[in-house]
Amino acid sequence: MAAGAPLAAAPAYAANSDVRINEVVTTGSVEDSIELYNTGSSSVDVSGWILKDDDNGSKFKIPSGTTLAAGGFRAFDVHGSFGLGSSDKARLYLADGSTLVDSYSWSSHSDPSWSRCPDGTGSFGKAALTLGAANSCGGGTPGGGTGPVAWPGGSSVATADASNVFGSDLSGLYQEGTSVLWGAQNSGKLWRLVPNGSGGWTPDTANGWTKGKTLRFPGGSGAPDSEGVTLTSAGASGGVFVASERNGDASGTSRLSILRYDVGGTGSSLTATREWNLTPGLPSVGSNAGFEGVTWVPDASLTGAAFKDESTGAVYDPSRYGAHAGGVFFVGVEGTGKVYGYVLQDSGTATRVASVDTGLAGVMEVQWEPQASRLWAVCDDTCGGRHLTLKVGANGVFAPAASYNRPSGMPDINNEGFSLAGASECVSGTKPVYWSDDSNTGGHALRRGTINC
Repeated sequence: MAAGAPLAAAPAYAANSDVRINEVVTTGSVEDSIELYNTGSSSVDVSGWILKDDDNGSKFKIPSGTTLAAGGFRAFDVHGSFGLGSSDKARLYLADGSTLVDSYSWSSHSDPSWSRCPDGTGSFGKAALTLGAANSCGGGTPGGGTGPVAWPGGSSVATADASNVFGSDLSGLYQEGTSVLWGAQNSGKLWRLVPNGSGGWTPDTANGWTKGKTLRFPGGSGAPDSEGVTLTSAGASGGVFVASERNGDASGTSRLSILRYDVGGTGSSLTATREWNLTPGLPSVGSNAGFEGVTWVPDASLTGAAFKDESTGAVYDPSRYGAHAGGVFFVGVEGTGKVYGYVLQDSGTATRVASVDTGLAGVMEVQWEPQASRLWAVCDDTCGGRHLTLKVGANGVFAPAASYNRPSGMPDINNEGFSLAGASECVSGTKPVYWSDDSNTGGHALRRGTINC
């Protein structure tokens, strides 16, 4: 192995553990991250397990409710707990903090990644960054499995907004037909965007939308940290649904909610007509690491795929839930890297019908693509701009189907929103897609690319 190769000391394993340290990133665009991989044939609950560097006083506790599916990957950003140096180690312990499961030592920074090849069983070497997916081991399919492949569309990306229209914090996106793009901004604002005539979008100037509309919780109070936005088959007339991770007026406390807004008025603010507060039934996450995206999947698509309802263990039966929005709302959580599906009843009751482990370090956006019957889970620069598709398998549950790198022409930026055009916009085999950059890099928050139809 080349100079700077990892130290040769063999790791010590806890008995009967299938979980291995699989990738370590110490520096670069994504630093201080450790990926775990389950080599076994059944899922493993790693809630409360401990990650450490070479200092026994430093530790990162894996959040409760975290499981690794068989063959599953999961990356953890440990930067807030400790840093990984140029000569350091990563260690994994059971929840008791003293039973060592796996360890890996190195004597130089990752460039960009220290990765096992093959996944979970091989030796470590320097490889491409693949956090949350199979390692890029060269000589064929990355990691010997379904690794990230090139973006399935054009490599070039262009800005899709005028300079400094939105500023920072533009997050979730949802395209309605061909003439409206909805955008959720973290500062508690909803935007209605219309085509600008050059392939991009600009704020609607009618009905009070010029500067976006301020969002409030039911009753007119608070400031939802609005991260995701979606519609049902009824379109905007059926309400716009926004995912929020906290109340900006109490920013230190999680409030993982889906809010419904009527958007037909002309005022400058919108008060939610309904809130489904889902916080009590979810694993605890940081107040700024909660819901990041939301999308709606119609009941017909789920029943047609024999989707299994985790609350009953049987095939999903919409009729058992009474009046609801005619589908299931899927939300992405940054802090757990999971996607959860909920039936939101008109009565205010919410039932969780799916929990999906994406293996990504964080989920910043989710989108349903009806033409391909697939769910998209998107990570930002935490994962190098990784895009994951999930489909319902023979067992009735959503599972990763493919992993894609961001388009080569797009820098590794803080994209927290992603939206796909519909089939009607397919021209010569491709259709538009859009991203929103939370950091407003270069004064632009919206970018446009293409994807194969």
